Amino acid sequence: MSYAFTTGEELIALCENEKLTIAEVMIRHEMETSERDRNDLVNEMFLNLMTMQESIKIGFEEDQETMTGLAGNNAEKLLAYADKANMGPAMARICAAAIAVAEVNASMGKIVAAPTAGSSGVIPAVLVMCCEKHGFTDRDLVNGLFTAGAVGVIIARNASISGAEGGCQAEIGTASAMAAAALTEMCGASPRAALSAAAMALKNILGLVCDPVAGLVECPCIKRNAMGAANAVLCSDMALAGVESIIPFDEVVSAMRSVGRMMNVDLRETAKGGLAVTPTALEIAKRIHVE
Repeated sequence: MSYAFTTGEELIALCENEKLTIAEVMIRHEMETSERDRNDLVNEMFLNLMTMQESIKIGFEEDQETMTGLAGNNAEKLLAYADKANMGPAMARICAAAIAVAEVNASMGKIVAAPTAGSSGVIPAVLVMCCEKHGFTDRDLVNGLFTAGAVGVIIARNASISGAEGGCQAEIGTASAMAAAALTEMCGASPRAALSAAAMALKNILGLVCDPVAGLVECPCIKRNAMGAANAVLCSDMALAGVESIIPFDEVVSAMRSVGRMMNVDLRETAKGGLAVTPTALEIAKRIHVE
């Protein structure tokens, strides 16, 4: 029995035919392609989980101001404000955790680039911060990471996870889709519902440009991690409520690839368009270059 898949529909077929979760199919797929045993793969993913958990903790508790001064310590501010937040304290803490990890990354700290360093805050924020509400164990979280990985593999193969190739939709969009699918499956939904959550999350960020101020993964990248996390939770909740994506996951991925190809190169991580060329951004770039 082969557990190879290249599309969402192939993944769902494997899950439904074998009565397996996405996480389990992904583990078996990795065992086939890497020729490593299950324990080895699970243990490595557990190490990734521990790094994610630690990056949230560091982002919340330690000074994270970057050398440029463009970012840092905003996670602590949002966390302190969480109980007053209009979005509700739970969502505010998830968004704060996403910022925390992204700030650790911008401060040259250790993170898991899932799917990229610039979008590294989304998945840990969504999965780790939902633990208390749902009583997720570390094993549940590890399975969630395998689910997220399966979605990421499909997007990387059929579109892109690179901001330089597809804009920020390829980074934050992919991270948000991965997190939405993982949370949905962790909450007991079917693989089809999980991919519907991923499709909705990706649709919501379709066309998002990559326009880093001064060419740095700080502004607007860090705050976009918070947006991606909130989007993932929203889309997971919609899927869990029975809302389905009108456009299938594979077609959304195809659309993202097409949009990325149509996107002007100035809007793909070159810092030559979008927010990166606003007057304020140009002054910041000049100041940083002089320093």
